[in-house]
Amino acid sequence: MPRRMFAQVIRSSRLGEPRTAFQLEQLEVPPLGPRDVLVLVMAAGINYNNVWAAQGTPVDACKLHARYGEPSDFHVGGSDASGIVYAVGEKVTRVRVGDHVVVHCGRWDEDAPEIAEGMDPAFHPSFHIWGYESNWGSFAQFTRVQELQCLPKWPHLTWEEAAAPTLVGATAYRMLHGWTPNTLKKGEPVLVWGGAGGLGCMAIQLAVLAGARPVAVVSSEERAGFCKQLGAVGTINRRNFDHWGMLPHWTDTAAYDRWMEGAKAFGKAFWDALGEKRNPTLVFEHPGESTTPTSIFLCQTGGMVVTCAGTTGYNATVDLRYLWMRQKRLQGSHFANRDQAAAFNELLRDGRLSPCLSRTFSFGSLPEAHQLMSENKHPDGNMAILVGAPRPGLKDVP
Repeated sequence: MPRRMFAQVIRSSRLGEPRTAFQLEQLEVPPLGPRDVLVLVMAAGINYNNVWAAQGTPVDACKLHARYGEPSDFHVGGSDASGIVYAVGEKVTRVRVGDHVVVHCGRWDEDAPEIAEGMDPAFHPSFHIWGYESNWGSFAQFTRVQELQCLPKWPHLTWEEAAAPTLVGATAYRMLHGWTPNTLKKGEPVLVWGGAGGLGCMAIQLAVLAGARPVAVVSSEERAGFCKQLGAVGTINRRNFDHWGMLPHWTDTAAYDRWMEGAKAFGKAFWDALGEKRNPTLVFEHPGESTTPTSIFLCQTGGMVVTCAGTTGYNATVDLRYLWMRQKRLQGSHFANRDQAAAFNELLRDGRLSPCLSRTFSFGSLPEAHQLMSENKHPDGNMAILVGAPRPGLKDVP
């Protein structure tokens, strides 16, 4: 077992812009528990959660670790990885040293009686996200994960392709398939916010696979073209509208009417993009504060707005009349359970989904990759960094 490793590290004393919050340091390799697996990281995915970690917003991720008995004076982020099993704890039975794996980011107490009796692990108090709420993520030469987090890495994928999509893909899978009866159905319209981003590109593909008709919200014609290549039936450029943000108070009639004009115009744009005067039965939400009022207004009667984030803010407002009178559903969704993560991974194995890897960075460029994401200047799709892999394009040990 190696004693030390290099890692891209965040500390509370330098929270701020990602380009300065992350710094390369040497750390001790974490010890293994009975059901833990040490993975030699070949590549890691880039996600917005470690933009939050770098900024210390909405919480200081370093301080979250103490509840799990992990060091809280630093944070090693990274919630997606591909790599090779390097060592295993004494009770590990599902993977062996030398296995090529991808790592999903859900962690929970497998021995919890409620989970043994059938509770969805994502509902259990022990559920948390590796590489954000817990330490020892994938932005290091070695990462410590639970055995239950390991899934097969498919031979046809490069290390970076395998590392990039699992967090966003499994999250999108649960959002669109996990909330019966409001799940993807053939022929039904779906609104996908941020269609060219990591979450959005997965949502579009999953909708197409189910025979649904996704309309993607984008910020440029270039991103519209990317979404259409993935199968979106149409796109809406959000820059053509300015009614974003929290609702005016309902007693301010003039302001509310102005907001309503903007929301109705956006709704017409959805109909035009879809090619039919029909509202979405599913709305795939994650911007949050800026867009949730429009999502709830536009959603079809009996439909669902499902959300997993709040990248524009967390104080989203709701006109309750549209929930109770039109019987709409506003559903929160947080990553996935193991079955859902495995189902997404199977779609990658069969080649039915693309990882949508747009750009691969060196390990030293990790801070800049997060800075691009923070400034919304990142490329379409997903990004990855090389950690142990010496160059892009490798599918096995060099």
